[in-house]
Amino acid sequence: MIEAFLVPADQITDADQRLMLALLQTHFEGVHWPQFQADLGSKDWVILLKSAGILKGFTTFGFYPTQWEGQTVRIVYSGDTITDPSMWSNPALAKAWTKAMQILHGARSEKLYWLLISSGYRTYRFLSIFAKEFYPHYLHPTPPPVQNFIHRLAQNKFQANYDPSSGIVRLPRPQVLTPNLRRVPTEKLGDRHVEFFLQKNPGHIQGDELVCLAEVSTENLTRAGLRIWHSSYAVNILS
Repeated sequence: MIEAFLVPADQITDADQRLMLALLQTHFEGVHWPQFQADLGSKDWVILLKSAGILKGFTTFGFYPTQWEGQTVRIVYSGDTITDPSMWSNPALAKAWTKAMQILHGARSEKLYWLLISSGYRTYRFLSIFAKEFYPHYLHPTPPPVQNFIHRLAQNKFQANYDPSSGIVRLPRPQVLTPNLRRVPTEKLGDRHVEFFLQKNPGHIQGDELVCLAEVSTENLTRAGLRIWHSSYAVNILS
C-alpha cells in the first residue's frame, strides 16, 4: 500500500532528506547534497510516497502569486520530482499532487497555473494526460499573451539561465538523467507529444529543461485528469 504525506518543506526530517537524495541519485547524474538542499529550501511543500515506511517517490513544489492581464493569479512551481521505477504505472503521485492542489489552493478565486521544467519526455508527456490545454504543444503555437507570460515567469525564476528564443533553461549544474533513462524507447518515437518534446528540447540528454505551463482547473482537465482529480485518494498532512 502506498501512503502519501504532504509536509511543509522546512519540516522534512534529515533522514527523509537523505532518502530523497538517494532516490534522485539513482535516476540523475551530478546531484549532490548542497544542490538538493538549495532546491528544497526554495520550495514550500513536499509530497512523500512511502510503502511500509520505504520512500517510493516525492515531489517538491512552491506557491507564489503574480500578476497577469491585470489579475492576481497563483503559480505552483514543481521542483525535484521522482518515483521509483516500480511506481511508473502507479497514479499515486498524480493523485496525491492533485489532492494537494485542492487542499492548498482550495476555493480561492485566483486562477492557478502549473509551471514546470522538463528534461525528460515522461514529465512532458504527463501534461497531455492531465490537461486539455498546455504549452508548448505540437498542435498549435503558444498564443502571444501566454508566451509572454511564460517568458516573464521563466526570466524571473531562472534569469540568465533561461533562453527565451528556445524556451529552454540551461542550469549551471543540470540534473542529467542516467543513460538508461535518457534513451527514448522505439515504441515512443511515434508519439506526437514525445516527438515534439525531442524537437523542442534537443539538449535534453545534457539536462536542458523545457519550460511548460498549464492551468490547473477542472475545466482544463482531460477525462483522465478528472478521474485523478475526483479520486478518493487520501493524503496525510504533516505539519
